[in-house]
Amino acid sequence: MEIEIKALACELPSESGLPFARFSHRDIARQAMARGIVALISGTTVWRWLDADAIKPWNYRSWIFPRDKRFAQKAGRVLDLYQGMWEGQPLEPDDYVISADEKTSIQARGRIAVGAATAAGQMRRVEFEYQRNGALAYVAAWDVRRAKVFGLCAPTTGIETHPRLVNLVMGREPYRSARRVFWVTDNGSSHRGDVSVRRLAQWYPNAIQVHTPVHASWLNQIEIYFSIVQRKVLTPNDFPDLQTLAKRLLDFQAYYETLAQPFQWKFTRTDLERTLAKLAPYMPQAKKVAA
Repeated sequence: MEIEIKALACELPSESGLPFARFSHRDIARQAMARGIVALISGTTVWRWLDADAIKPWNYRSWIFPRDKRFAQKAGRVLDLYQGMWEGQPLEPDDYVISADEKTSIQARGRIAVGAATAAGQMRRVEFEYQRNGALAYVAAWDVRRAKVFGLCAPTTGIETHPRLVNLVMGREPYRSARRVFWVTDNGSSHRGDVSVRRLAQWYPNAIQVHTPVHASWLNQIEIYFSIVQRKVLTPNDFPDLQTLAKRLLDFQAYYETLAQPFQWKFTRTDLERTLAKLAPYMPQAKKVAA
């Protein structure tokens, strides 16, 4: 009986012709009684049984299927770099791996009233209403092996802004004299395609751009740093102007670098192969073949 209810919880309501998108524990209890799985059961009991196996059909998350035909190949190169390898050979001490991207359109939201700090028995309060004081982009790079952060703020991202970040990193040691500096980037407009690879090599002959697959930002370690910035600096968002916002971002960058350690990246090529094999039956092309 318990196993049947857990199986029911792992169905989509639409598969049973039910007019809602997600099951709650009470929905599952009602369906279990309607189907004759059990004569009587409470939603609380259903919740307790599901909780034992961490089954939560009322929760969901959005994601994007891999769509790059060379996903495994491109992702594998990035994962190799994180493991200290390139084209089957270990990286040398004077090789460096840089992860770079842009955090776009960060708004400066000036709250219309002063908030209240945390007090005994009371959480911090932030005024809900705000006025928009403009937006900027934060462009940053993360040295994967040395835990160094480089960044700048600009009105927008684009082909004019990206070279400034590259120069900020490559114009100083040890990168200027390095044997190789690998730049891991996504496919954003400012560093997309083979044109960007050639352009970077022209700027700095020891720089090698390595693109992540399309829709694979999770492979770019700078996104981990951006998530920290979002939590520690931008939430809640309360900045009277863009100058204050930019200063806070750069001040945090300097502060974080005093504490930073390389991220403990554990996802390897083996994990990638296992994940892609698991996703294969659900891929859009697989559905077309089945149809």
